[in-house]
Amino acid sequence: MKQTPKSVKSFQCKPKDVRRDLRRDSLAYALLQSAILVRAVLEGESLTERFEGLLTANLDWTDSIRGAVRDLTWSTLRAYGRGEVVLSHLLSKPLPTGIHALLLVAMQRLEQRPAQAHTIVDQTVQAATVEAPGLKGVVNGVLRNVLRQGVEVDNWRETDMAARHGYPDWWVERVKREHEEDWQAILAAGNNHPPMSLRVNRRRVDVDEYLARLTQAGIVAKRLHNDALLLEKPLPVSGLPGFESGLVSVQDAGAQWAALWLQPRDGERVLDACAAPGGKSAHILELAKVELTALEIDSTRAKRVRENLARLGLYAQIKVADCRALNVWWDGRPFLRILADVPCSASGVVRRHPDIKWLRREADIAKFVAQQASIVDALWQTLAPGGTMLYVTCSIFDDENGRQIERFLARHPDAELDEQRTGALRPLIPTTDHDGFYYARLRKKTGHG
Repeated sequence: MKQTPKSVKSFQCKPKDVRRDLRRDSLAYALLQSAILVRAVLEGESLTERFEGLLTANLDWTDSIRGAVRDLTWSTLRAYGRGEVVLSHLLSKPLPTGIHALLLVAMQRLEQRPAQAHTIVDQTVQAATVEAPGLKGVVNGVLRNVLRQGVEVDNWRETDMAARHGYPDWWVERVKREHEEDWQAILAAGNNHPPMSLRVNRRRVDVDEYLARLTQAGIVAKRLHNDALLLEKPLPVSGLPGFESGLVSVQDAGAQWAALWLQPRDGERVLDACAAPGGKSAHILELAKVELTALEIDSTRAKRVRENLARLGLYAQIKVADCRALNVWWDGRPFLRILADVPCSASGVVRRHPDIKWLRREADIAKFVAQQASIVDALWQTLAPGGTMLYVTCSIFDDENGRQIERFLARHPDAELDEQRTGALRPLIPTTDHDGFYYARLRKKTGHG
């Protein structure tokens, strides 16, 4: 992403100043807070981590403020290419990164709500005045130019690949090459708002019973084939009946296939090798009374696993370790089932993490492929003969999926695809119902010499 030269004065993002100068229920305040997040991404930071930090610094934000800031930010980053190509035509020299980010947010809002153009421009200028008063005229002029040159702006966006599709050029070319029939649908899905699905804690309530509770609360949802409940409209978890008491969790419907495909049974010894934030671990425990070990390399993320399980009334042995360091965490007792939800490009979940497609580089894919191979090779040693390992990514790229499995099978003659039920491979492209995932169920042969 573009970097602002260090010689240019940075946009100062101090929440206390913003609170003092802007009404917190104003659009200007939301625009400026969103610009803080967009700027962080432009400078290479993780959107998820930066947003969590902003929420921690503003614990008194209402659901309305949180929702407005999130919507502005995520929408802007999904459409980053559209805003960037316009600024490349309208700016004769670079602006401070924060003002550049503020313009991106404002332009996205203008595209979403053209009837509110006057208000959006006015509120953006107010936001600029708080942090960079000397540039408020520039901000006003750029946005007026966007409105005045509407036809030309549309042409710039249409003739630029990144602007037209909402992804870097290399990403578009790779998806077109690997998904010849579905590439347009895949790209379009990644630019939409993500669906919100629920996973019912079957240890505490039946799926139909909880669906009835949603209906009683005026929440429209439908039951999918894997018993995920897809909400018609997303809502804060505070509005979900029984959320705090552990009746239900928020989990993408595509991710809910993991525990179902792992097929845990009572009494088995099971490993979730890359467990955070704990949704798949919890689902395994909701389905069967197993002896579960949940591994997570990061201690902060491991804490989230523990908190999520506690809310649901579930227990697992949680260990903080690199799953490849067997001498650190493994006691030598084999597992009958292993969930290997490996680190990946996250190319199947970019509508939830829109910063990824702009921060990721094509060269990163090979790094993920090597990391995945080292993980599954290590974990395979801990699997009992006759046992099952479920390989999972949230990627749509074949190097991380089908080709990775082909290479694994070539390296391990004691491994085979487990075809016992409905086939061992399940690629899920992102749709209106779920994100993009890839599943491969592997079985360790018995008696292999």
